Amino acid sequence: MMFLLVLIMLTACAASPQDLSNKMFTFPQQTNRAHVRLNTTMQDFSAVTVCHRSFTDLKRDHALFSLATPSHQNDIMIYWEETNKQMQPHIRNAKVGYGGWDYKPYTWHSVCTTWDSASGLVQLWFDGQPSTRRFISSGSNIGGSPIIILGQDQDTHGGGFDSKQSFIGMMTDVHMWDYVLSPCEIHNYVDELNFSPGNVLNWRALDFQITERVLVEEKQKICY
Repeated sequence: MMFLLVLIMLTACAASPQDLSNKMFTFPQQTNRAHVRLNTTMQDFSAVTVCHRSFTDLKRDHALFSLATPSHQNDIMIYWEETNKQMQPHIRNAKVGYGGWDYKPYTWHSVCTTWDSASGLVQLWFDGQPSTRRFISSGSNIGGSPIIILGQDQDTHGGGFDSKQSFIGMMTDVHMWDYVLSPCEIHNYVDELNFSPGNVLNWRALDFQITERVLVEEKQKICY
């Protein structure tokens, strides 16, 4: 009887993918603990595309997406660096900085980042506008057990959070693919048209766990 009760409890607590269409994560305060962990069974990436939309009023550094493995704390990270006003993709602990973007507060922004290990080239698409393709890291895949975090910057595999790098605001439509999306597919994502959802992370079937104060809310849309 006790075994059956434990089995029922474990089944009830088991995470199952959720369709978050028209939903968003709200990160309401500066903290070194609150975050969302996104789960995937995939562990080897020769190429990636990561897309998300976010809304914030922060005027300091903050992490927008963090994927760490046991060998690289910043195997994939998307980071806003306030001093130089740069959106910084990190791949395999290397980084490049893209300045000149109009990263307005109180505005929804779409950011897509692509990287391919064969060429080593990274590219950022900010609100549908492409950056220069620049070399960042080549010759080896992203591999190992990934921990993917929204809301914090991982300085260790799954931890090492700093409240002064935390994200405050709203985030939605997080997708990740194990290949480089075409420019047309990226524009379809940005314009919220029909596109192929992420095969690594899919906002419409997302496996996630929330730690501390992060809310799942209806996506806010401006009515005219």
